[in-house]
Amino acid sequence: MSIGSPDSTVGVEDHPSSAEPVRDASVAHGKSPARIAMDRLRKDRVAVICVCVVVFFVLVAVFAPLLAKLEGSDISTFNPSLVDEYGFPTIGITPDHWFGVEPKTGRDNFARWVYGARPSLIVAFVATLFGTAVGVVMGLLAGFLGGWVDRVISWVIDFVLSLPYLLFAIALVPIVENMRGGSFNLTPDEQASTRFFVLIFVLSFFGWAGLARIIRGEVLSLREREFVLAAKAIGVPTRQVLFKELLPNLVAPIVISASLALPAYVTAEAGLSFLGVGLIEPIPSWGQTIATATNWFKADPLYLWLPVIGITALVLALALLGDAVRDAFDPKTRR
Repeated sequence: MSIGSPDSTVGVEDHPSSAEPVRDASVAHGKSPARIAMDRLRKDRVAVICVCVVVFFVLVAVFAPLLAKLEGSDISTFNPSLVDEYGFPTIGITPDHWFGVEPKTGRDNFARWVYGARPSLIVAFVATLFGTAVGVVMGLLAGFLGGWVDRVISWVIDFVLSLPYLLFAIALVPIVENMRGGSFNLTPDEQASTRFFVLIFVLSFFGWAGLARIIRGEVLSLREREFVLAAKAIGVPTRQVLFKELLPNLVAPIVISASLALPAYVTAEAGLSFLGVGLIEPIPSWGQTIATATNWFKADPLYLWLPVIGITALVLALALLGDAVRDAFDPKTRR
């Protein structure tokens, strides 16, 4: 229990009078807000379905090598015999190629689809993790310490939010590649790995500022509460006040922000890869596949629809799950 929090034993009688209204059952049993939110999420059918969809894509990404091996293909084998002289596939869906083959190269579509789920999820989860961690720390420091620390952090937040995100992402890739010796001196694997880490950095860099502003506002209202003032009065170290007293009261905005950031990052990764400033070969990416498939849509519509369906289903599930999490943590909402 936090310092200075109200004691549940205050009162003369052990049992409430019959005239006293019965409160919510979760409050009567002393459940924490997080436990109440989890109970509400479990009762939300939409949230349960979305969790199943997200888990499905996570399992596809984790077991991509096993799934490709089960089909009998891989992501890098070219099959020129399966395309004609103009690059159009000569086969459709077969027992050897469950989603057909890629135009011009003859690579297996199923293998590239399951492997394409990996970068989207890795980029989204890693960027969310780093962005949330930095945003929470900066927001806590700005709101609790105040003074010149608050002014400096608030200025940095405003500066980050004012930067053009897309132009920054486009400009940073060639800068980093030149720092590593130039794009012409890098192997395809080195170029792909460079863009992978640059993409994570860009999304994390632009993702923490919004959360930091939210956390700062919450801390400004919490730092005058009795339990915080009592902790400061008895000499509790600042770090302990921040992470033991204030942070547990900020679970709701942190979880909501993270759950809403995930679909945004999946979309951002696909969009930047589609524009050619995100992931490139040999790392398979759904956004990269969509950019290539637009030129073959009339002849091979399945080649385009596969990554589109994957991105749409994953982003929709994450977005609806984020809305469900927000409603579950909102005490004014009853679903």
